[in-house]
Amino acid sequence: MAERKSITTRASSINRALDQVGDMWSNLILQEIFWGINSFGDMLDATGASRGILTNRLDWLQQIGCLKKVVGADARKPIYRMTKKSIDLYNQALMALVWERQYYSEPELDSIELQHTLCGHAFWPEMVCSHCNQKAQWQDVSFKPGPGAGRDEREIKTRRRASKSLQGDSKGKALYRNLTELLGDRWTSNLIALAYHGFVRYEEFHKELPVATNILADRLKLLVDHGIFYKKPYRPSVLRYEYHLTPKGADLFPYFMSILQWGDRWCGNGQGPPIIAIHNCGHELNAVVRCDHCEQELKANEVTYER
Repeated sequence: MAERKSITTRASSINRALDQVGDMWSNLILQEIFWGINSFGDMLDATGASRGILTNRLDWLQQIGCLKKVVGADARKPIYRMTKKSIDLYNQALMALVWERQYYSEPELDSIELQHTLCGHAFWPEMVCSHCNQKAQWQDVSFKPGPGAGRDEREIKTRRRASKSLQGDSKGKALYRNLTELLGDRWTSNLIALAYHGFVRYEEFHKELPVATNILADRLKLLVDHGIFYKKPYRPSVLRYEYHLTPKGADLFPYFMSILQWGDRWCGNGQGPPIIAIHNCGHELNAVVRCDHCEQELKANEVTYER
């Protein structure tokens, strides 16, 4: 029997975004470039990736329009620049920082102070509903099909979940390495995204995300081990478990909401959003990331950082 090369899942901007930038190495490369590390040699040193992996992901990020290679005076040392598409991942980066600082203590991260040049104050980013200005939290959001609802044919890529830990590598500047390593492949992230839609049982996850059973079991165990899900027995006669979000898992919602909105903008098929989020204020959730001091929406060119 020929190996299956694709799966069909419900159309989702999160899935589409994760299929583009959801693996660990692509995410890590984009983090480092946000910090200004933009040559192949410097990225090789900062990320700890092999030459083959780094070359592959740089080629991929150029292919999908997230990076542009610029050749200067020395053609042997090109540099990689962000595009409008990758700069638009800034909200995702800010929400990753918030979650990482909330649940992990890392000297690099703890020493960072973000400055908002618009108001001149140190700040911490927060995601709110643009209509009611209340914080965007998973418990306050429901979902309904959008105009682009349907099915997506998704390629099964040969990339494996990275076995190498990032935690021992202090050469890079990426500040949310725990999150990057935890969500190191799209299947792990897909499961969390499905949990926000109310999926709790193994068979529900598998019906919606028909990957190999060993992969599904491994990712569910990973999420339990890292405190994102907790197991709750539901069938005493033949023990079965439901997988529910913990507060740590629920607090990843702003990060995933930023991915969904980026996917709506950059990964659509012209038919409109597949899924629409509704905030409990009664309006469609247009989530914005703002400065907690002046409450103005944050833009990448209006934020600096200091240690």
